[in-house]
Amino acid sequence: MKKISTAFAVALGAAALAACNQSPQEQAADNIEANAENTADTIEANAENVTDVMQANAENAADEVRAEGENAADAVRNGADADGNSAN
Repeated sequence: MKKISTAFAVALGAAALAACNQSPQEQAADNIEANAENTADTIEANAENVTDVMQANAENAADEVRAEGENAADAVRNGADADGNSAN
């Protein structure tokens, strides 16, 4: 077990040194990749939110059309009843 721990510690130290010994260009390239990945993730998250908002807006618009239709039909029915021309 001690050999595994020692080997792991050596590997971890070597990886840390490799990261520290990156050239400025390599560090800049890594930063560019990380920023691009974060930006892409944000775009995808925003696209999902826009889709949800668009769906909610469409459902609200459909509900408004239904309500307006029902109100117009009720007005016609009530108007027919008021002037005595109802079929009832």
